[in-house]
Amino acid sequence: MREVVHFMDQIIEFIGNHTFLVATFLVILSLVIWNLVANPGAKGSVDPLGATELINREDAVVVDVRPMADFSQGHIINALNIPMNGFKDQLQTLEKYKNRPLIIACRSGSQSAMASKILRQNGFEKVYNLRGGMMGWQSANLPVSRGK
Repeated sequence: MREVVHFMDQIIEFIGNHTFLVATFLVILSLVIWNLVANPGAKGSVDPLGATELINREDAVVVDVRPMADFSQGHIINALNIPMNGFKDQLQTLEKYKNRPLIIACRSGSQSAMASKILRQNGFEKVYNLRGGMMGWQSANLPVSRGK
């Protein structure tokens, strides 16, 4: 019992001597927890390996929102290219995939997050933003198709 009391005294002394450090740690810890649990944007995202599972197990469709020039330099195999400029006007081409998971990809993941939001607002429920985009996909050494 003495060891526990001594340990608690040491913790209280440490907190007293390093208040700023402890406060900074608590702020960072709460931000990490919030990002993992409460961030609504993170719920609809998937990493490259998770995306391959969705493609292989649930027949997910990959939609690449990069410009055609970037798409033709390398894209996920069988991906559809619907560039971000004019994306809203092309939603009808995705209607036939409404009941399948859609993985939205761009260069780094930010443009695809906007496209994912547009799809959800238009009634698409199984929408996943590819975290890290094509850069993340290639960093994971996953296959890329060249050309159209």
